[in-house]
Amino acid sequence: MNIHIISIGKIKEKYLKQGMNEYLKRLSPYAKVDIIELPDEKAPESLSEQEMEQVKEKEGERILAKISPDTYVIALAIEGTMKSSEQLAESLDKLATYGKSKIAFVIGGSLGLSQTVMSRANESLSFSKMTFPHQLMRLILLEQIYRAFKINRGEPYHK
Repeated sequence: MNIHIISIGKIKEKYLKQGMNEYLKRLSPYAKVDIIELPDEKAPESLSEQEMEQVKEKEGERILAKISPDTYVIALAIEGTMKSSEQLAESLDKLATYGKSKIAFVIGGSLGLSQTVMSRANESLSFSKMTFPHQLMRLILLEQIYRAFKINRGEPYHK
């Protein structure tokens, strides 16, 4: 299975990079996981609704340019469907069973994802009703993907 995590913005915090590298290393026996970091759109602090949409569209264009037509896309969005770790594991297992070997998880910038990206997504996933920094979300997502593989193989880790 090839998994891409496509995310807007750079990770600057060393502790987040270390955590992500640890889970990427743990995931290596199970799947090929790539992280694709795309630059966020520079914008002033206060934006009109229209300016916010323009920023999301520009970031969305960058995201869509990294997604091939045969990729199954899971957008991370607060309004998405919430799943337990077991349900995520089951979903990934079903995708693999039905020949969906290319999966992209998409994490938007601070304003979220454009409607164009949401329309391209095969499903949207929410980790919580709470808002998380998109940099931290990458680490949480990697941990949950790792947990899903461990659950699916009946290996110890999941509690």
